[in-house]
Amino acid sequence: MARSAEPEGRTGGGVLPFGVVDVAGPSMVPTLREGDRLLVRYGAPIRPGAVVLFRHPFQQDLLVVKRAAGRRPGGWWLLSDNRPVDSDSRSYGAVPDELVLGRVLLRLSPRPSWLAPGRRLERLLLAPRLARVPGLARRLGAWVEDV
Repeated sequence: MARSAEPEGRTGGGVLPFGVVDVAGPSMVPTLREGDRLLVRYGAPIRPGAVVLFRHPFQQDLLVVKRAAGRRPGGWWLLSDNRPVDSDSRSYGAVPDELVLGRVLLRLSPRPSWLAPGRRLERLLLAPRLARVPGLARRLGAWVEDV
């Protein structure tokens, strides 16, 4: 879940397509924790592995932050990083494109951290040579599936 620090009704339609949201709840632990403040780019292209902000499909006044696992018929399959928490696409299905508001770029506080590396940097971080450095890809925002 996320609390918006933006004016009422803000969905990125202003002069700059950026907004700030606060994390509420444990669903994105260990990536994000309660109280983390995030910078969101509204309307940014989404790709698998990205952390995204969206409106809950059944309660559209509720903003939610999850990880985009992939495209499915009907929209994006969005999952919690904290797998025991199943308040994600496993319970409400694919989220339609029009409810996905944007991509989380970085955690502003308490510890600044980049969450959205470009495709080129992400490929480099996941290449065999750099993938051997423990935790490097995750620290620089590349999504690494835990197996």
